[in-house]
Amino acid sequence: MRVQGKVLGAVVTALAIGVGIAGGPAVAVADPTGGAAAQQWLATADEAPKHPGVAIDWDVPITMSDGTVLRANVYRPADASGRAIDEKLPIVLNVTPYTKLVSAVADAGLSLPGVGENLIAFLNELNLTGTPLDGIPELTGMVAGGGMKAFGVNRPLVQSGYVQVVVDARGTGFSQGMWDVLGPREQQDSVELVDWASKQSWANGKVGMGGVSYSGINSVQAAGHRPPALEAIFPVEPGNDLIRDIVGTGGGLGVGFMPLWLSLVNGTKLIPNAQDLLRGTVDQRWVADRLANPGTLLPELVQAMSAPTVGEISPTTLDVAQDGPFYQQRLANLGAIEVPTMVFGGWHDIFANSEPRIYNGIDLPPGEKQLVMGETYHLNPGQGFGTAGAPPRIDVLERAWFDKWLKGIDNGIDEYGPVTLLQQGGGWTTTDQFPRVGVEYERLYLSAAPSGTAGHSVHDGSLAVDKPAENSRLTVAPGLRSLCSRDSAQGTAGATVILGSVCTKDSRVQEGDGLTFTGAPVTEPTAISGPVNVRLNTVHDATDGFWAVTLNDVAPDGRSTVLSNGALTSSLRAVDDSKSTKAPNGDYVDAHHRLSLESRQPTVPGEQTVLDVKLLATDAILQPGHRLRVDVYALSAPRYLPLGPMRSDSALRPQHLQLDPNQPSFVTYPTVGVER
Repeated sequence: MRVQGKVLGAVVTALAIGVGIAGGPAVAVADPTGGAAAQQWLATADEAPKHPGVAIDWDVPITMSDGTVLRANVYRPADASGRAIDEKLPIVLNVTPYTKLVSAVADAGLSLPGVGENLIAFLNELNLTGTPLDGIPELTGMVAGGGMKAFGVNRPLVQSGYVQVVVDARGTGFSQGMWDVLGPREQQDSVELVDWASKQSWANGKVGMGGVSYSGINSVQAAGHRPPALEAIFPVEPGNDLIRDIVGTGGGLGVGFMPLWLSLVNGTKLIPNAQDLLRGTVDQRWVADRLANPGTLLPELVQAMSAPTVGEISPTTLDVAQDGPFYQQRLANLGAIEVPTMVFGGWHDIFANSEPRIYNGIDLPPGEKQLVMGETYHLNPGQGFGTAGAPPRIDVLERAWFDKWLKGIDNGIDEYGPVTLLQQGGGWTTTDQFPRVGVEYERLYLSAAPSGTAGHSVHDGSLAVDKPAENSRLTVAPGLRSLCSRDSAQGTAGATVILGSVCTKDSRVQEGDGLTFTGAPVTEPTAISGPVNVRLNTVHDATDGFWAVTLNDVAPDGRSTVLSNGALTSSLRAVDDSKSTKAPNGDYVDAHHRLSLESRQPTVPGEQTVLDVKLLATDAILQPGHRLRVDVYALSAPRYLPLGPMRSDSALRPQHLQLDPNQPSFVTYPTVGVER
């Protein structure tokens, strides 16, 4: 396989010693572990607490400007008697829809003498290699990696001299109101909560925000509104372009995640406040609000999944099933963010589409903004952190981040990164931007000629430098082998990693339902950095279709590991060029599909239809002897499932890939060269 421009030679060593990057001057590359500074951050985070206890004010009422009362737990450092210290301190605010009861229970359990330490020790030693359950440690790794403390209550952080405020989002937990699901009213609540927290008797006026997933999104949105007291944010796994992230990626509903997630939040918001029940009181407004809206967005999701025609979908469902005002209102104003921001994500997180975009969209100097991307799913942020060669634990970085920006401690955290990436197929690296400096775009054509590497697939094709000489038609049908796949694990937020690495780290089971196109083995380490586009020349037997595509690293032993993925409903192929990125030769690199029924273009049965399938940005390195592969499927459930009307129009029939030299199919991917 040819690599346009300069091929990476010994890239890991080069990055470690800080050589010059093509397209820029020599850069001193930092250590992804943080080096000596990180050892001090770790010692600070794990030192004996400054304050021996934590005092908790339960269910503190906070009245919003519209009269709705939200409920918060306030965690303050306390003396040995349990009395809160009389000192004004910085605040870390976390707004959650998962009921603060969950974080309170987790904090209570982990703070029991010996429990937290023993649990972490057990999980660190958990080794299921060689068993069908070898994927479980991937999930449990978030505890040892500090992700659990970022999700709930970071008790050591409080004991070091912070106040942590955990608030039930409007309409969830014990808070009154209707759940607005990251909407304008909830964003206004966040601004008001920052102001409220900064003015309490125990506050010094400086507020930080953080949390995982929903709370991380909430903090990014709040920062875009510039509340005066907000000084820094620490979002872990935040999304932003929610329709493209998970709700309707490429026009396919995230059925592996959305139904369970909505059911979880809607279920927990119906749990009454036990303290009120014990006192014999009931918040009548809370009861009325829950009765008025017991299942936020669930009816719309069911209708979007099941309605056979667009005409049978209600206007409300249409709002949440396609791009438009509903999602535009939920986009954070990234350009307005002016507070230091450290973003954590994962290449296989449900929000992997947005995490690098959030970093790149913030107009702050590197160091004041930072990006850390691991090889993780949504349920295991921090997996592998704190181990040899990896970044420090997430809770260690959180402490260092807030110490710097809320307490003014010069601890060097602003010198970390600024972009710390787990390079798939390699190890942790640090660079100054993402995609990396020196990216050039390579085009490889999909060919029907056999590669000799994938006899297990529907068709073993190849990736070639030149267009195919002959016209070929390949047929692929929907199948369910995708239940055992990395797509499945990503779409279920990581839940199906319990099926083991035979599913999540090897695509050969799923490839039994797909067309494979495999390149020649590379002779030198070859880096890929950024978004990927796959152009498909398709033919349908119906007025719609659905395509799922993955980019894989194939090892010499045949193991096929997904690096990136994407999907597209055929009728939603219209691209907004004003929001898209192209390579110098005109190939799409990052196609922005309109994803609205207004722009829908039904396919004509029997005619060729060209699609540009956007794959998630990634960072990877093919080692010598490894090959690049593109897999093409007609379905990948539960990661994606077309909306009901599109599914009815296609009837999930077999569909065809036309390998036409006059209208070729190809992959455009970003390679990186190094000058030495």
